[in-house]
Amino acid sequence: MPMPARRVAQLSQLRADRAERVVVDGENILLIRDGDTVRAYAADCPHAGGPLEQGALCNGRIICPWHKATFQVATGGVLEPPALVALDRYRVVVTGDDVMVTPEKLPQPVSHASSKKPHFVVIGAGAAGAAACAALRECGFTGAITLVGDEPHAPYDRTALSKFVPSGEMSPGDVPPLLAPDWLERHDVERIVAKVARLDVPRRTIHFETGGELVYDTALLATGSVPKIPSIPGCDMAGVHVLRTLDDAAALVDAIGDAPVAILGSSFIGLETASALRQRGTQVTVISPEKVPFARQFGERAGAMFRELHERNGVMFRLDAKVASLEGEEGNVHEVMLEGGDHVPAELVLLGTGVAPATGFVEGLPLQTDGGVIVNAGMQAAPGLYAAGDIAVFPLHEGQEPLRVEHWRVAQQHARIAAENMCGARHRYAGVPYFWTYHFGKRFEYIGHANEWDEVVVDGELDRQQFAALYMKDDKVVAVLACEREAQTARLIDAMGRGLSRTDALKIIKDE
Repeated sequence: MPMPARRVAQLSQLRADRAERVVVDGENILLIRDGDTVRAYAADCPHAGGPLEQGALCNGRIICPWHKATFQVATGGVLEPPALVALDRYRVVVTGDDVMVTPEKLPQPVSHASSKKPHFVVIGAGAAGAAACAALRECGFTGAITLVGDEPHAPYDRTALSKFVPSGEMSPGDVPPLLAPDWLERHDVERIVAKVARLDVPRRTIHFETGGELVYDTALLATGSVPKIPSIPGCDMAGVHVLRTLDDAAALVDAIGDAPVAILGSSFIGLETASALRQRGTQVTVISPEKVPFARQFGERAGAMFRELHERNGVMFRLDAKVASLEGEEGNVHEVMLEGGDHVPAELVLLGTGVAPATGFVEGLPLQTDGGVIVNAGMQAAPGLYAAGDIAVFPLHEGQEPLRVEHWRVAQQHARIAAENMCGARHRYAGVPYFWTYHFGKRFEYIGHANEWDEVVVDGELDRQQFAALYMKDDKVVAVLACEREAQTARLIDAMGRGLSRTDALKIIKDE
């Protein structure tokens, strides 16, 4: 028997510029007024449960406050990741001034394969790979899809590995998947767990390390990065770790004891892990050749703020320092020797020394010297081949040199563009890069991408981690770093896609 509709609001009381959450028979529902029409969707973002009513509602878009997933007001469909599936919908009837909602989710469409041709292959089962599979079926592709990856796990949220797993807040087994456990099967996506030995681009053929090959019509290369292992004596000893995969995170957690930890490199992985380890009381020393953490990305003032935040919470720094060797006994690391002769005790060493594109198996395609894959604005690298994510060298802005951006959400943006174009569209990347980093309970958001800037305009208190910093170039906002300004950054990311002046940015920031 159909569920009866419930009166949940008055039309005259709903604002067109604000969504409203209501609870109906235990269902958290988001009401959005669109003229005289009201739409009802699930109130929590399907990516990580962000409260959508606390984000932004502008230009026909619903923007999540937490990670900036974006949905279409008219349909609830995905416009921007990291959400990969549409919002659940509910039936709404407006009678006079009464808004009536039936608290039963409407069925979501499920796309299946109806033919074995054409055959699309997604190489890499991470963030971009999962996003591409979802977007292909969303676009109505009914051919065969094969997802290839060398990790045995289904695509998962890699951002949790440095933020929450080392602290013990989340076990490796609880790292959330990017798609529902049965999503691949329900949408007829074949999953192959295997390591690719060789990708023959001209012949459109994948050769696996275990033998066998796979021929495709069109492929998306989304293999991400691999950790760089520095040429430091002792890096092969037990107790030396990298943190890239779920298995890496599990091994790191298993190895953590009461002994001190040294982290080589003041990267985002390095400092996020330092924060997480301090949450469990571990003694942590960060060793880096940089004088100020994150100065290249955010400038020295913001970098000093991050250092002071870490130091207040017990992290020790050895900055402007170079490692000579890792020393130990019986094959186990015990200390880090610095070039000046000092030593830092450490029973566990984490290498946060950067990553390199995982493209060593690609043949028949010219690569950049660092292994990056050059693509056009539509993410195409060659006939029958697209690339997305860390490996993609792409034009972020017209008239500027192409670049690689190693951000998790950017990889998913790339993947959606590539998938749409694999299905016949002619879309160009026009997104705004975004990432977030987490330190001692503080979520820092970074919007845009600035290699250089003329001025940094700060609203709020940087040292108290309650601020929005505008990075200006030629009187245009090219990037924003913010903390505890999630509703404002949701509106900023929408505005930056159209170009944003200082005056307009400050108006958004100060609009509470």
